[in-house]
Amino acid sequence: MNTSPPRCLILACGNWLREDDGVGLRLAEWAESRFHSEAEVRILARQQWTPELAEDISGAESVVFIDCAANSTPGMVRLAPVAPSAELPRLLTHHLGAADLLAMCRDYYDALPRTAILLTVGAASLELREGLSGIVAAALPDAEDLLEETVLRLLGAAEADPV
Repeated sequence: MNTSPPRCLILACGNWLREDDGVGLRLAEWAESRFHSEAEVRILARQQWTPELAEDISGAESVVFIDCAANSTPGMVRLAPVAPSAELPRLLTHHLGAADLLAMCRDYYDALPRTAILLTVGAASLELREGLSGIVAAALPDAEDLLEETVLRLLGAAEADPV
């Protein structure tokens, strides 16, 4: 097992039992299959993003956060840069956002990934049931393509940087 810091960390969250909230976990499964032979890619999938993940993020060159977006158009696949929060959350709970985790990296580890990106898929339903809604399931191929393109671009950018 490779224990060196990843060049690209994929960090997904979601809940299989809350319908479209499981899309992040579904994309993490796909990424495991797609990048299984890429030693420089590491995939972590969790039900929630928690403070201890800051250590993993702080050692990565790049990080791609994946989550559903309850406040987005259902099925819309979006990629956006993420910057650290200006301040750490006053109360460190068990669930943090991507910007909060980056702030923890900055404040506790004095390190940030070179690139931090959030990939979201707009949720149609967060009801208590398994499976994805039809509109989110239909968006999976686009989300997979965008994730693959993003990871390959990040790996290529890292290779192009002079050491």
